[in-house]
Amino acid sequence: MTTDAGLPSVRESLQLALLAEPEGSPLVDELAEAAADHYHLNYSKHPVPILFREVRATRALLARLLPGADGSELHRQVGRLSGLLGNLAFHLDDAAGARTHLGTAVSYANRCGDTALAAWAYGAQSMVARHTGNLTAAFAYAERGAASAPAGLVRAQLHAWALLPTLAQQGRDRAAAAALDVALTELEADPAGQAPGRFGFDEPELALHQAEAHLTLGRTEQARTRAEASAAACTPGTPGWAAATLVLAQAEAPEMPSDAAQRALDVLDRVPPSRLRATARTRLGRLEGLLAARPAEYVADLRERLRALPPPVDASGAASA
Repeated sequence: MTTDAGLPSVRESLQLALLAEPEGSPLVDELAEAAADHYHLNYSKHPVPILFREVRATRALLARLLPGADGSELHRQVGRLSGLLGNLAFHLDDAAGARTHLGTAVSYANRCGDTALAAWAYGAQSMVARHTGNLTAAFAYAERGAASAPAGLVRAQLHAWALLPTLAQQGRDRAAAAALDVALTELEADPAGQAPGRFGFDEPELALHQAEAHLTLGRTEQARTRAEASAAACTPGTPGWAAATLVLAQAEAPEMPSDAAQRALDVLDRVPPSRLRATARTRLGRLEGLLAARPAEYVADLRERLRALPPPVDASGAASA
């Protein structure tokens, strides 16, 4: 378990090591890997703006060593930190910043030959392009990521996280089903079957992507079933739980608007604004649109709560408290 106090101490320890060995060393490489591991494994435990600041500061420390770096390990950790910054920027609703950071992650992943990191970064680029409505770019990035992904968990992730939702949004039902089949097969074949952290993947995340694809393709009942399974496997109050709960609410909205609104209110009760990702805000916006013409119980309450919700970043650049 990490704490808010423990988060900056990781960067501070790395900084102390660099003061002792300013030209870098195998020990510095090891500590850089430990810092990147800490950030990706504890990604969901901290408010996005706070984690963004720490990851950025740590990458800046390592960037000073790059001109004299003769090995691939430092490049790999800079690539991983860049990938995390891209994901964090996306969760702050900064698509342009996310594209920049993720492009850097791809560059360093390719430089050091880390195919898993490169595949993940392509998948994240696909996610950003899909969010901005550029489905052509989203599909190209998803294909590139799936083609470069190692067998097993990473390939399952790229098919479920990048290809499946893009194909669903393009209305390509059969191709989406084929991508899902590959994801299920690769996940089942992987000896571990899951991996924690931001670069990881597991069955609850797969169920979430299934649910959203079903919802996009108009299969409401299937979407509800998979969203329920995803939410039930997550700890209440976590980002994964919030995502699955809001997808479930969207699936319920046409026939059970009161239940849908109540689920969304539960998310707002459990997740403070500083921890509410832009992706959750997008799902809340979609739900509000689905409930707009349904004057059911709790719908008005939800509308008021959403109207009072502070933006993720205000006009002066300050994050939500």
